[in-house]
Amino acid sequence: MFSISVSCVTSLDSVNISISMTWFIMVLSQAHELAILNIVWIPPDYGEAIACVCADGTLSLWEEVGEDDQLPTWRKCKVFEGGNSHILNVQFGLQLSSLKMVTAHSDGHVKVYELLDSLELDKWQLQAEFQNITDPVSQTGKPACVSASIAWSPRRGESQLASFAIGFNSDSPNFNSCKIWEFEEAHQRWLPLVELGSPQDKGDIVHAVAWAPNIGRPYEIVAVATCKGIVIWHIGLNPESDGRLPTENVAVLSGHDGEVLQLEWDMGGMTLASTGGDGMVKLWQANLNGVWYEQAVLDCNGSHK
Repeated sequence: MFSISVSCVTSLDSVNISISMTWFIMVLSQAHELAILNIVWIPPDYGEAIACVCADGTLSLWEEVGEDDQLPTWRKCKVFEGGNSHILNVQFGLQLSSLKMVTAHSDGHVKVYELLDSLELDKWQLQAEFQNITDPVSQTGKPACVSASIAWSPRRGESQLASFAIGFNSDSPNFNSCKIWEFEEAHQRWLPLVELGSPQDKGDIVHAVAWAPNIGRPYEIVAVATCKGIVIWHIGLNPESDGRLPTENVAVLSGHDGEVLQLEWDMGGMTLASTGGDGMVKLWQANLNGVWYEQAVLDCNGSHK
């Protein structure tokens, strides 16, 4: 079983998606004998390349090679070992001209890498390593993490700092809750910006996280799926008097029969798609009054309600 992360897809991309799926099959047949847990496209600025998270806890990067008049072939250009832990997930983020990669590990650690040469996908430098906790004093023992979800901020620009949201599904409540980490340029370090969760919900396991594209809104929107449903969070852009960014839980969406498996926003950040263990895909939108509702339901046979 594996999952595929797809973003920025429109109806005009259907042909490209069909071709991409063929590439996926080719790579899967070559990459590993073990199960593939996750596949993520590397941003297209860096060529045709994908990252594969394998069930043995390793991460491999593959890039397409070959001449234009030949069938594409794929080359394994880099393998990341998990060490004493397994790599659970990976996501890529663009910051100005720099490509960053964040990996989540089964011991609750988070690693951030930076690509040193845009033309060489095997040249990565470990920029930071930390645990997904805001209060190290409260850490008790070594967590066992089953899965993790990561979402980079889609915002790009000279004034935008690199940031991403991450949440774990583990046996330690301190690691689970979704937290947003931001890179502080002055001291070259990653700091926890906000923790998305009310006091009674902060220990809930996180199944999926999705950061909405922001087209002119005075706040960010992050969707977090837990055992209690899909929570829509608004995050203010301007710090309050205590230096913290304001956060607001504006909606809790329920409707899936079982665990939510994946969340994806459309290109405009207006419609949220969710998939669940019930075999359904649900589309969610907010009306003009800001009230979220179920806009459509797609079943596994392709019909909709």
